[in-house]
Amino acid sequence: MENLHKVETTPERLAQAETLLWQGQVEATLTLLAGCSTPQAQHFGAYLERHRERLVNYEYYHTAQLCSIGSGAVESTVKQIDRRPQISGAQWKQDNVPQVLAHRCAYLNGSLRL
Repeated sequence: MENLHKVETTPERLAQAETLLWQGQVEATLTLLAGCSTPQAQHFGAYLERHRERLVNYEYYHTAQLCSIGSGAVESTVKQIDRRPQISGAQWKQDNVPQVLAHRCAYLNGSLRL
């Protein structure tokens, strides 16, 4: 979103683009911004094209409360998962690391049944 606001266009178009991106509608956002010929709009359009597979429907995840979508919470979870295989004194066989990470993910997701 921070790069969207660098696009020089009307506030209404920016608001509409923000709503579309929140809903994961990349193609509709590209169509909306196609009328903008500024370099910032072209750069942002190229960014969306490059990362379209990574952009999710944040509204869905937020409404369904399936997981936290804030970058701080996501980064914290990744750090927690990363710490497990690095326990001091632990030795891990390379073949076992995916299983350890899968268990850690299940634990953090609350789906691990003990």
